[in-house]
Amino acid sequence: MKERLQKVIATAGVDSRRHAEKLITDGRVSVNNVVVTKLGVKADAEKDIIRIDGKTISVEKTKQYIALNKPAGFVTTLHDPQNRPTVVDLLSDVSERVYPVGRLDYDSKGLLLLTNDGDFAQKMQHPRFQKPKIYRVKIQGRLSKEELKQLGKGIKLPDGVFKPENVKIEKINDLSCWLQLTLKEGKNRIIRRGFEAIGHRVAGLVREAIGDLYLGNLKEGMWRHLTRKEISQLLDNAAGENR
Repeated sequence: MKERLQKVIATAGVDSRRHAEKLITDGRVSVNNVVVTKLGVKADAEKDIIRIDGKTISVEKTKQYIALNKPAGFVTTLHDPQNRPTVVDLLSDVSERVYPVGRLDYDSKGLLLLTNDGDFAQKMQHPRFQKPKIYRVKIQGRLSKEELKQLGKGIKLPDGVFKPENVKIEKINDLSCWLQLTLKEGKNRIIRRGFEAIGHRVAGLVREAIGDLYLGNLKEGMWRHLTRKEISQLLDNAAGENR
């Protein structure tokens, strides 16, 4: 059955559908020895020979769904131009090639999903699902009552509004404090940029949960497979939020 080429690539577990589109437009994909550079081209994974950078892809694979407790100092990409460690370096014993679902920046820690199921990744990342994520954030200085009100109303940024929910002060130190907050936004470094906009640099950031899935006792740098129940809950939640 013919499907859009980017979906075939994602289904094969090579990369997410979004990144697959870039592979196509960059001219790195060929179908039956013809280079494809335009989106919208369809291919049959069982009949057509599909190559990326000259290497043939295969759709025969075991689907993987992984929860990783990402340490700081790793990037959430498959390859890094600066040769920094990537999160997939922590998964050397995983039998199939997987890629990150969403992102956590280089200095951030916490829960990160990885998979080779393109449909699952697409649902988890689509903006309309607005899956809530819980973070613990350490900021320099202390939040005033006025700043807490500002956060409640939303902080205007060049690319939108930073408006965390359920902001709670967990611990106050002499020069910093720890907060917990819930966020539905997925914009790049929005938590760091949001607090910097009101004069507080983020000194630590840990993602504790994605939807109903929590880090629990998963140690930093370690990973585990999601259970069938957890996968179903994440997909059911996405379907419910879409409704």
